[in-house]
Amino acid sequence: MAVRLDGRVAIVTGAGGGLGREHALTLARLGAKVVVNDVGAGVHGENGDRRPADHVVAEIRAAGGEAIAHHQSIAEPEGARSLVDLAVETFGTVDVLVNNAGILRDKTFRKMRLEDFEAVLAVHLLGTVYCTHAVWPLMNDNGYGRVVVTTSGSATNGNFGQSNYAAAKLGVVGLMNVLALEGARNGVLINAIAPGATTRMTQELIPDELKPYLEPRLVSPVVAYLSSEACTDTGTIVWAVAGKVARVFYAETQGVQFDPTSQVEPDDIEAAWPRIMDTEGARPAPPGPIGDAVERLARMGLIR
Repeated sequence: MAVRLDGRVAIVTGAGGGLGREHALTLARLGAKVVVNDVGAGVHGENGDRRPADHVVAEIRAAGGEAIAHHQSIAEPEGARSLVDLAVETFGTVDVLVNNAGILRDKTFRKMRLEDFEAVLAVHLLGTVYCTHAVWPLMNDNGYGRVVVTTSGSATNGNFGQSNYAAAKLGVVGLMNVLALEGARNGVLINAIAPGATTRMTQELIPDELKPYLEPRLVSPVVAYLSSEACTDTGTIVWAVAGKVARVFYAETQGVQFDPTSQVEPDDIEAAWPRIMDTEGARPAPPGPIGDAVERLARMGLIR
């Protein structure tokens, strides 16, 4: 069955260029009515320009689609709320939210100013929180919704000089993990895209020989799928880099089960450490703060 978004209303933040622009154009091509959010700021979040968002809207309309621009910052609750209000006033509802907006202020942690740490958190993490919080009641009341958050290999794998960015991008994964549990019963699914793409933000970070293979057009089809009815998964991280699409997940090793009724000593941990760290037989970590503790203790006959 063809993936389509006919009649759906989608919001894409940071859609004035790069990945966001490609996401917006792809969703519109598949039939969605798109609200294009972008403040038109520089890579570091400076200044602002209405033209990028307006230009993407013009591109969508020229291709026969429906779109409207929103120019306020989603790093403030009021901006996020006005974005959702604009979507509802213009198109009647919101079915899809793609959280894509971001800035970079790279520096080693030792040299980073806290203002730069906070600025990156404000856009990537709190901007995602504000937009999702604004649309969450509507989607849950409607009994349908698709939310995509943007994480990064810098968060899941680490990247030198990006402590602020990585902290924000792993923060949205934690948000996703909880909202996946809260939204599923109402048909609201949330997933994360971990993209690798050559954009204005990453232009200086990617070696020249890789740039032709890291085009945004290779990422946006994944976002479109996650935004559609065809997607029935929730709480997943999807890696999309240089044409490879894969699931990223947190694994739990077989580990060592100590007797929880007896004292465990640091020496016991040292002796067991090679087995604790052994990845053979590792499996996806169960959801929830205590994982499979109930099942393990029941097998030991300690609880029923």
